[in-house]
Amino acid sequence: MKPSSVLIWGVLGCALIVISFASIWIRWADAPSISIAVYRVGLAALILTPITLSTRRDQLHALTGGDLRYALLGGVCLALHFIFWISSLEFTSVASSVVLVTTNPIFVALGSRFLLKESVPVGLIIGIAISLMGGVLIGYGDFLAGPNVLLGDGLALLGAVMASAYLLVGRRLRAHTDLLTYVFLVYSAAAIVLLATALLFRQPLVGFPHETYLWLVLLAIGPQLIGHTSFNWALKHLPASTVAVIILGEPVGSTVLAYFLLGEPVTALKAVGGILILAGIYLSSRRQ
Repeated sequence: MKPSSVLIWGVLGCALIVISFASIWIRWADAPSISIAVYRVGLAALILTPITLSTRRDQLHALTGGDLRYALLGGVCLALHFIFWISSLEFTSVASSVVLVTTNPIFVALGSRFLLKESVPVGLIIGIAISLMGGVLIGYGDFLAGPNVLLGDGLALLGAVMASAYLLVGRRLRAHTDLLTYVFLVYSAAAIVLLATALLFRQPLVGFPHETYLWLVLLAIGPQLIGHTSFNWALKHLPASTVAVIILGEPVGSTVLAYFLLGEPVTALKAVGGILILAGIYLSSRRQ
């Protein structure tokens, strides 16, 4: 039975609040980007392992080879998304990084239309356009700030492409795969890819300050287990393009949190951009 609209949007709203803290906790974590990603996804996968193996054995055995390949693909895309995005926060502001990494509605809408054969309503297209206008305003001040900032912006944009592929794979698998089974497979695959990457580039996995481990645990429980899993749950009930537009609310929350917790200024352009993003989300959700 399909859940009510109130429940769907309530879950997505809570997930949006949780993932808005991700960039703040990443900034506070005194660890390399890849190491942060390993802990974020790896701890989430470890928490899910005993639960999944004890309650979803039949579903795991029923998976086809194609399902496993898609789950592996989703895990690789998720791992690359975190590598690119978390690295971007070393070079550019929270606002610009989060804005650019959430430009995925463009890529998701195109993928949904041409790969999944899903229709893209005019209302959704208008909502995407308005939200992206807001995103450009929020990140405008950093676009011409220098080569290092531009490198960070480029990494965030690559993170958006990988996040789009991750959502499209999830939309395809979630149509017939149990939520817990799906996220266990994808998070585990992503964790293995990230761990291999960290070992390949000789990134440290221990020896961090004590408070850093707190931020790493919070990243795994909050943005990953609660936030990403909620979006994966919604993919069974909403088109991937709609879920991608909802994630556009993250720059608003992250920008406000960065102002209060990191001292990053909120300019008039960023304020107007936040209003446009919320307006785009409203139009898109109303269409659904």
